[in-house]
Amino acid sequence: MVHCCEMELIAKLKWRCRRGTKELDFLLEGYLNRYYIKANREEQVLFVELLSLQDTQLIFFLLGNQQPESKGLIKLVKKIRNNSNIHS
Repeated sequence: MVHCCEMELIAKLKWRCRRGTKELDFLLEGYLNRYYIKANREEQVLFVELLSLQDTQLIFFLLGNQQPESKGLIKLVKKIRNNSNIHS
């Protein structure tokens, strides 16, 4: 069950997922909707960190061939990129 303050956080994160690029919006919101609540605290923190990146960096990481330096972010980016469940 999602609590009130968690719902507010999700709403704020959903707003931050809107990047103005359909592909980024789709991937980021897909992760948020399907995995964020069930993710462990470390992964949730990494997702918030990922959202703090500039759009150009996100495009390179999620749609291009570049990888972040952080091992945790690499794992999260791979999960977002490769998980076919996000795309449904």
